[in-house]
Amino acid sequence: MKTRLLIPVLALALPTLLFAQAPSFTGHYVPGVEGIKGASLPPPGFYVRDYNVFYFADQLNDANGDKLPLNVDAFVYANLLRGIWITDWKLLGGSVGMDMIVPFVNTSLSVKNGGTTLYDDSIFGIGDLYFEPFTLSWHGQRYDAAFGYSFFAPTACSAPGTAKPGKGFWTQLITLGATVYLDEAKSWSLSALNRYEFNSEERYTDITPGQVWTLEWGLSKGITKTVELGVCGYYQLQTTDDDGAGASTVRDQVAAVGPEISTFCPKLGLFASLRYLWEFSAEDRAQGSTVTLTLTRGF
Repeated sequence: MKTRLLIPVLALALPTLLFAQAPSFTGHYVPGVEGIKGASLPPPGFYVRDYNVFYFADQLNDANGDKLPLNVDAFVYANLLRGIWITDWKLLGGSVGMDMIVPFVNTSLSVKNGGTTLYDDSIFGIGDLYFEPFTLSWHGQRYDAAFGYSFFAPTACSAPGTAKPGKGFWTQLITLGATVYLDEAKSWSLSALNRYEFNSEERYTDITPGQVWTLEWGLSKGITKTVELGVCGYYQLQTTDDDGAGASTVRDQVAAVGPEISTFCPKLGLFASLRYLWEFSAEDRAQGSTVTLTLTRGF
């Protein structure tokens, strides 16, 4: 398989990296786990991908984006094991694919107001399972494009009052994106990946979280045949209000930016990427940073 086809980041969704945050809900998809060339899928074949995601936060912001007077210490590590199958089947000129993710999540969260502990919990467990039964991907001379339908199933523990690894509701997700190559050699690329979430009612509270739109983008330059450097980021916005008795009337949002390096080792057939994203703006949610190490191998 050609190096240029292996390096793109798979344009598919990831399951919950929980940050417990009352009283508002957020959707399942955690932004920024895909980076440069985020809208490019690989050629037909079977792939195993291992995401290692570290999230750190020391502040919680109000609806105006101002830091609340609380002492926050949050850490999440998620190991996400994913199997991807891009088939030889064609539909509308694109390759049909599917995949599944099993997430293992370790969460630690402490919130204090002065000397008073408001929340202190940590837990390890299997998060909500993710299924993508249908994707389409296209590869042109100067572009890649992808479309997908997926859903998150509330299979994990989501009991209230804990740093739960699950959300407790179903989410349907639509993915649509493209990568454009800015020169004939495909050394420069610009990508944009859109995701839109439709959430069901949460099992314990009878609250239906609002719909969520996420835009992830990346600009990269191939330094050698196997190494790329780039800058990437995301913007996530809750587009509709939560619904139900006691639901929050505030729509949260967050934006981040940061560097990424990716490389491919032909001898091992292994693709690796390392990304750091700094959240510079957040409203009605935590504000922190994410480090992601991703390993992918085709078979």
